[in-house]
Amino acid sequence: MRILLLGQHGQVSRELQLLLGSRHELIVLGREQLDLADTERLREAIRRLQPELIINAAAHTAVDAAESEPEAAFAINALAPGVLAEEAAALDVPLIHYSTDYVFDGSKPTAYDEDDVPNPLGVYGRSKLAGEQAITAVGGKHLILRTSWVYSLHGRNFLLTMQRLLQEREQLKVVADQIGAPTWAGSIAAATVQLIERWQNQQTAAWGIYHFTAHGETSWFGFTEAIAAQLLAQGKSVAALTPIATTEYPTPARRPLNSRLDCTRLERDWGVRLPDWHDGLLQCLNSPR
Repeated sequence: MRILLLGQHGQVSRELQLLLGSRHELIVLGREQLDLADTERLREAIRRLQPELIINAAAHTAVDAAESEPEAAFAINALAPGVLAEEAAALDVPLIHYSTDYVFDGSKPTAYDEDDVPNPLGVYGRSKLAGEQAITAVGGKHLILRTSWVYSLHGRNFLLTMQRLLQEREQLKVVADQIGAPTWAGSIAAATVQLIERWQNQQTAAWGIYHFTAHGETSWFGFTEAIAAQLLAQGKSVAALTPIATTEYPTPARRPLNSRLDCTRLERDWGVRLPDWHDGLLQCLNSPR
């Protein structure tokens, strides 16, 4: 199958390339080849390539930077997905698009399901929600997969930052009142491949929005404790950890305190379940770099 993958160097894209590259004709377009903000070139590329499936793993993910550059965030996170949906519908092929827990404000006391009304706190969340709405408005065959707290052994992410800081510092303060599910990019890619195979085998085609995170929950502090435990198991010394409140670590963009997403619908409709976050962390740390 000819698959067009948007995004080249991102965490999820890198893992998708590892899993899909040997099975399909995979065409990868990163920002060096195509600026997603250039919607006319984006349309031309899709019409020229005639893919049988489009996966959008590209996004403006700099949450704090988005506050000062909303036009760039909306161009990539909202306008481009709408164009992708239009061109996918014209070709009658599916679009798989990744979204985020940041479409919610985090005020719900329990996990969010797909029927909960979004209420993003900042520019990043608003731009991602606008992308979801653009895709939904077009209709067609699409999966919008909301994930959270993505990390891997590549790029810039919480896991790599904490591994470094834990070994550099004697004391480390980490936010303990934001709750969610750290989700390995490799788990996201593997579950995406499962979705593709179920569609190809005509097992299901329940298009729409799905929550798509690791199972279980923890805080950023709890995630850091798990990272520290792995370093200690390797005989490395780590910083002493202190839990703090979000209010003690101000950032340009507000973060939701509750990022828990209920993934029951994904398992019911598609038979796909991502691993528990503890297992995902171990799989990540044991995966080849």
